[in-house]
Amino acid sequence: MTVIAKNAKMFYLLAKIVSDVANMNIKALRAFRATLSAGSLAAAANILHLSQPAVSRLISGLEGELRLDLFDRSGRNLTPTPEGLAFYREAGRILDNLDEIPGIADEIRAGRTQNLRIVAMPRIARALASPAVGQFVRANPDTNVSLDVRARREAGKWLAGREYDVGIGALPVEHPDIQTELLLRVRAQAVVPVNHPLADLKEVSVDDLADVPVVRLMHGLLLRDQLDDMFRSAGILPIQTCEVASSSLACALVADGGGVTIADELVAADVDQTRVRTVPISPERWMSFGLLFPVHSEPNAARDQFVEVLKSHVATLAASSQSIEVVS
Repeated sequence: MTVIAKNAKMFYLLAKIVSDVANMNIKALRAFRATLSAGSLAAAANILHLSQPAVSRLISGLEGELRLDLFDRSGRNLTPTPEGLAFYREAGRILDNLDEIPGIADEIRAGRTQNLRIVAMPRIARALASPAVGQFVRANPDTNVSLDVRARREAGKWLAGREYDVGIGALPVEHPDIQTELLLRVRAQAVVPVNHPLADLKEVSVDDLADVPVVRLMHGLLLRDQLDDMFRSAGILPIQTCEVASSSLACALVADGGGVTIADELVAADVDQTRVRTVPISPERWMSFGLLFPVHSEPNAARDQFVEVLKSHVATLAASSQSIEVVS
């Protein structure tokens, strides 16, 4: 891609960011974000170098424009509403992009315009994304790399909107604006404390978990659906100790004595291996992971190079493990 073409693409992205807030009062967005993050109008006013009434007026005007109640004013303090918290996540992303514009312009002037935007799902961010990104940035010091971690449903949405060049996550992902490429399969493992009776087994069946307290994932997560199907197929209703929002947290709870869970080698590797054991589930259950691309994405040499680095990393993992299979 020529420098002119790169710059044209970059200015297109800048224009897109600005267009996201073209019909929104940017100062009001900043006032809202500062108030929510700082916890009070007074603190926000100090951050923004405005008077407290001015900040209050900006937020009230934003609420009127959005037709949303962003704060609950029934008490002495402003408390964000559920709608306010949901809007904060979106407004924060837009404002973060706006804050980056001066730096992006500096990079363009310096001729450093190659960019790579990666999003990874939490379940495999540490085991797959981080090592590959580390290797990539060492080999490409002049490329701007951003690595974001988002929940499965959020990652899909932002990829479809072309906020990122490539995603890494659990499959399947079904979205008309996202194409996927299967990279590897990982065998499901029971994650148990080292002193648990199941820790000495070569394999664990679902029946073995019938009377064992299980740490489960929350509803709506792919792995929760996969594990529910596993238990249903065996006609078992697991004894639940608690529900958690991520596989890594479930494994950490196992190490802390909260029960057992089902995960995979990629997730369990982050937990202190002197405190937990992973035992393969029988009959075999495999979980699929791969790449996600926006369907209408433009050619990107940095992305293609990163994909090759990631595939090399995956091959290295598979070569030293019986529970990881590369899918060619």
